[in-house]
Amino acid sequence: MRASALEFRLRVLIHAVLVILGFWSPWIEYWNLGRRISLLEWLALELSRLGVVSFAYATPIVILVATLIAALGVWLRVWGTAYLDPGIVHAASMNAGKIMASGPYRYVRNPLYLGVIFMVAAMAFAMPISGAVFVLILVPLFDLRLILGEEQFLSDKLGEPYQAYLRSVPRLILRLRTALPIGPRPAHWLRAVFAELTPIGVFVTTAILWWRYDATLLGRAYLISFGLSLVARAFFPSAAPAE
Repeated sequence: MRASALEFRLRVLIHAVLVILGFWSPWIEYWNLGRRISLLEWLALELSRLGVVSFAYATPIVILVATLIAALGVWLRVWGTAYLDPGIVHAASMNAGKIMASGPYRYVRNPLYLGVIFMVAAMAFAMPISGAVFVLILVPLFDLRLILGEEQFLSDKLGEPYQAYLRSVPRLILRLRTALPIGPRPAHWLRAVFAELTPIGVFVTTAILWWRYDATLLGRAYLISFGLSLVARAFFPSAAPAE
């Protein structure tokens, strides 16, 4: 169930491939599975068909929901990265330093993976329905595999102090209160913003471009955000591999 070291090294590429497949949804043309209608359009049509709200209001409501989900992704990714060095966040191998108990890590153990899930969920609104289902199942499953691999690695390296942290902080469900003391590590917000241009781009794109009702345009804008993020990462030194 745990991800391998190779999967961890290639996690960005694997996430990108899953998202691209979600947008492309080749099974629609090749096997006639599903329809090429975006999840957002389908949800708006269903809300109006069920009489919950008229279609004129259903679409803006769904766009606002997608924007809120994207905002949650930005918040978690930037908040989490602000308390970790971007070189560690985007490192090719797992690293075991001091136990992180600052910022969001006092409330949830994996804010970065949770942020990825919210970010992909926001992008899924622009995918065909079957593509959205594809990514909303496979991305969380893949991230869970990564989390389990990291937990095993850190347990082996850090021992009982990390085990106590596991018992004190939930894995993926963000809690509102914590008894953990505030950690000493300061936040570096500007550095975190530059390191997390992908979720920021997803939020801006979702909040602005969805009002043009062009799912293809959104997909291209998401791709541009990812490209800018890769360029920005080149300016952050990679973390040294753990021994």
